[in-house]
Amino acid sequence: MAQGYVQAQDRFYEMDVRRHMAAGRLSEMFGKSQVDNDEFLRTLGWDRVAKEEYDTKLSDATKKYLQAYAEGVNAYLQGKDGKDISLEYAALGFTNDYKPQKWTPVDSISWLKAMAWDLRGNMQDEIDRALLTSRLGPKQIADLYPEYPYSRNKAIVQEGQYSELTGTFEQGGATSGANGTSGTSGASAGTSGSAGTSGSGTAGLQSQLTGLTKVLDDLPPAVGVNGDGIGSNSWVVSGQHTITGKPLLANDPHLSPSLPSVWYQMGLHCRSVSSACQYDVSGYTFAGMPGVIIGHNQDIAWGMTNSGVDVTDLYLEKITGNGYLYDGKVKAFQTREETIKVAGGSPKKIVVRETNNGPLLSDRAEELVKVGKKATVDTAAPDRGDGYGVALRWTALDPGTTMDAVFAMDRAKNWTDFRKAAALFEVPSQNLIYADTEDNIGYTLPGKIPTRSEDDDGSVPAPGWDPKYRWTGYIDQDALPYELNPERGYIVTANQAVIDPDKYPYTLTTDWGYGTRSQRITDLIQSKIKDGGKISTDDMRQMQLDNSSEIARLLVPTLLKIDPENKDVREAQKLLEGWDYTQDADSAAAAYFNAVWRNILKLAFGNKLPKELRPKGQCLMVEPVNTTGPPTRPRRSASAASATPTRRSRTAATAGSRWSAS
Repeated sequence: MAQGYVQAQDRFYEMDVRRHMAAGRLSEMFGKSQVDNDEFLRTLGWDRVAKEEYDTKLSDATKKYLQAYAEGVNAYLQGKDGKDISLEYAALGFTNDYKPQKWTPVDSISWLKAMAWDLRGNMQDEIDRALLTSRLGPKQIADLYPEYPYSRNKAIVQEGQYSELTGTFEQGGATSGANGTSGTSGASAGTSGSAGTSGSGTAGLQSQLTGLTKVLDDLPPAVGVNGDGIGSNSWVVSGQHTITGKPLLANDPHLSPSLPSVWYQMGLHCRSVSSACQYDVSGYTFAGMPGVIIGHNQDIAWGMTNSGVDVTDLYLEKITGNGYLYDGKVKAFQTREETIKVAGGSPKKIVVRETNNGPLLSDRAEELVKVGKKATVDTAAPDRGDGYGVALRWTALDPGTTMDAVFAMDRAKNWTDFRKAAALFEVPSQNLIYADTEDNIGYTLPGKIPTRSEDDDGSVPAPGWDPKYRWTGYIDQDALPYELNPERGYIVTANQAVIDPDKYPYTLTTDWGYGTRSQRITDLIQSKIKDGGKISTDDMRQMQLDNSSEIARLLVPTLLKIDPENKDVREAQKLLEGWDYTQDADSAAAAYFNAVWRNILKLAFGNKLPKELRPKGQCLMVEPVNTTGPPTRPRRSASAASATPTRRSRTAATAGSRWSAS
């Protein structure tokens, strides 16, 4: 209750805007400019799923915490109108007489859905691959999306493997099931699901997906996505390698900068920890959410980075009359009517249609509906009906238990408690790292992660009319990769591959980050601990501030071999001689290299790719641990050396009799 009061006192306007976004009600605050966004968000139905989650999934204890938090927020609001809360409400009042409403427990849960949306994985990559089929062949697309370089950049989990005998992940010498038939072997990138993406239907489908991309781009970010190429970092080092003899854990969860900051620093402290008052925890959360998301208590510390596992799939739906085709039969849509209230205008009603693969996203733009109806159908798709629609299957659209997980982590006392808490963390799937006061370090991958048939690797939109592209189930929690006290004495996560596929039978995603940041962190750790060296908290901080450019390390030797005719270019080229590849803000060499790199991308891809898919090479400023590699993947945010000097929230904790954080 106290947390709710304090957060409302500091940030209620932010909380209010975010809950309206999560519920698809921004038009109530800001008028007709937000109607399109509200239509899309109502189609996703986050608040509906959140209410079902509250009613059917969460524990009684979690419900009480959510109720108490809401009571705290409302205690702050009592007797106040908007202008007493913040200046923004006075400005809104001038135009639409908006008045804030009471907070509810569902408002907090809805925010988890918004967070999951920003961290949802490879949905945009699916769209991009499908769009590329109009310009490139399967081999060229595969070249643009190369496989993860496991031999060069280490995966997170290096010890242990899946046991086909027990059906669980085992850290010891387990029997490999990686070459068995369970899970998904998948097709090569650019070929899976191609039944609906080639031939005479291509033009209509391309327009559908381009339109969907525009809709997605227009949506406001919720928690602030990992902006152009920016990734999150975390690592933990065991006491055998530290000056204190206790673990050190660093977490650098990059999200886009915003005002106010996405993160809210929070401590929840019972004067005496007991069954009646169970918390002595400090770290970071989001305004509007009770508990602490990342941080430490008396016994353990934990952090997280986005795992990027594939929990979303787009399905092409063959629309016919009032239904859609599935397995040779017409199935009726599930429909609901939504009324969008508009400040200063008339309400708008929309109809949301859902298939067995989820809601039809393509209904949310008139242009898309028209294109879908006009789309011709190729020989691989059923030759009947009114055209294509695009539906979304996503784990977050099913009610889950992530809110239970937050409180369970805050209370956890050891690795066993932490793993049990992580098993409840269904959406979004995150890389969770761990340290405790008993000198244990660990990693676990939680999440509700789907399995697919051998015909589908989830890399491109799949034909929804074909049952063989349906999800086949979910990976059992005991089968998900983890690591406890690895022999090397450290664990690094920076959005790289979770585990080598030779050790694991399930396809977690086809779209990992390529591991240059994680390998740079690993190299820095190894350089500190070689010959018995020890790592300090200051070393951890310096690693967070590292700004080496791995793409510069790869390209500069080649650039120096060029013999340019232009004397000005030759003079600039000399700047690169002896450069140490660091992206210092006052470095002329860094500035010149970034300009060269941006133009290399422009000249290399030019008109070969659709405008929205061209890599941008946005590398004009400094990014801590700025070590992304060659951006062969043509996502719209692809960049070689990501921009922004903002040092967002990070925690470094040392495990002793008490935790200290910097």
